[in-house]
Amino acid sequence: MSAVKVALITGGTKGYNLALNYSSSSADFEATKSEVLGTRPDAKVLGIKADLSRSSSAREIVEQTVQAFGKIDALILNAGIMTMNPFAQCTEEDVGNHYAINYKSTFLMTPAAVPHIPQGGSIVFISTSLNTSSMVSESYVLYCPTKGAIEQLARVVPKTLGGEKHGIRVNTVAPGPTSTELFMKGKPESLVKIIASGSPFNRLGQPEEIARVIGFFVGPDSDWVSGQVLRVNGASVL
Repeated sequence: MSAVKVALITGGTKGYNLALNYSSSSADFEATKSEVLGTRPDAKVLGIKADLSRSSSAREIVEQTVQAFGKIDALILNAGIMTMNPFAQCTEEDVGNHYAINYKSTFLMTPAAVPHIPQGGSIVFISTSLNTSSMVSESYVLYCPTKGAIEQLARVVPKTLGGEKHGIRVNTVAPGPTSTELFMKGKPESLVKIIASGSPFNRLGQPEEIARVIGFFVGPDSDWVSGQVLRVNGASVL
């Protein structure tokens, strides 16, 4: 059993070999399950439907995962929402929803999972390269502050969870514009082309490219890497 690696991923149901693309339908989960089993017939895939805006969900998700697999080697906190509204049109409910899903769920999932992550395990937060951009449009006013909070959390948690007591690495992946369901939603093709032109490669990132970076952080090649934020954006944001 010790050779079997268990990854708990929030908010991911398709794309990335182990599911990473910001979607949440049952059909997408089944497609991902088939994809994983097609690559690794010996793999086990468990889908847990939960409302991450509820504080009790973190405990429920961790309990079900540990009951099924016995441990959690990697915690990948990928759940997120992004509503594009002008600042003056944002409601209190909008702010609360973004805070609950994008930040609070990460804050609550981390301590819930830690007792079940063995020494050498890994936690990966997901932020955004927009946090270092000087040209963020008004429509990101709900999304970016929550991801900024994630990066501040990521400066504190690695010191707490590293060392002899826990021995857990904590890193953050901050993608730039990426062709995911979340990012593409509501954007006309003309706008997507303008955004893509911000990279010298003149394209958006692909989910699989982000997934490989996450794979590095949860794998053995990053044993001495913790507390880092890696911006993966094809030089679109420097």
